Amino acid sequence: MTGVEIPLACGNVAARVVRVGATVRKPATPATPAVEAVLRHLERVGFAGAPRALGRDEQGRQVLEYVEGPLAHASPSMTAAELGRAGRLVRDLHEALDSFEPPADARWEVAIAPDREELVCHHDLAPWNLVLGTKRWVFIDWDGAGPGTRLWDLAYTAQSFTPLQAGGEPSQDASRLRALVDGYGADQAQRQQLRALIAAHTRGMFDLLVDGARTGRQPWARLHAEGHGEHWGPAADYVADHADTFVRALVT
Repeated sequence: MTGVEIPLACGNVAARVVRVGATVRKPATPATPAVEAVLRHLERVGFAGAPRALGRDEQGRQVLEYVEGPLAHASPSMTAAELGRAGRLVRDLHEALDSFEPPADARWEVAIAPDREELVCHHDLAPWNLVLGTKRWVFIDWDGAGPGTRLWDLAYTAQSFTPLQAGGEPSQDASRLRALVDGYGADQAQRQQLRALIAAHTRGMFDLLVDGARTGRQPWARLHAEGHGEHWGPAADYVADHADTFVRALVT
């Protein structure tokens, strides 16, 4: 291998992720072949909002395109226009994935069971996984991709980008939520369904951490010990307490 390895901030789940030149190297998992098939499909159909899969290196690590730019999570609060752009990017992603046929032997590592299965989704479309490049915005960290639904994916995006969390101001959050969902182009029926799905997905994150603490399943046990449950539990309560405000903003 040529080039210097530069460790990258790799979120809460992935480990030992490094940059080598214009590439990212990360350990392969049982789901990596299926994830690579997803990324190759997205490149083939012209979707620019995902990194290109570049094979494996001599250590067997997954090699991905490195995309320059800050993460949305590290930037100031996104404007309504930026939230709309994020929503449109998610819509374009789902349209691109609609034609994807998973390999017969695909293995997935979906952390939270979705409401249904209609297509392969990212499952973690959040600010900590969106690179704000100068030429394109790119969603990274596809390790948890797998079967799900458009609205299940969008519900998590809406929760994390608004964000809907304890201590928020409901009317302001409702306006930001509306900007993102408008960008996605959700119809009235989808907007009505989002109320229950945002609540279920937010509560699902908390339950995942609690279950990890109980069973020792990693990395969820570690994340629970680090206090992540103290965010997701109150966030789930906040979504439930102000659901009427949020859905009213979406459908009015």
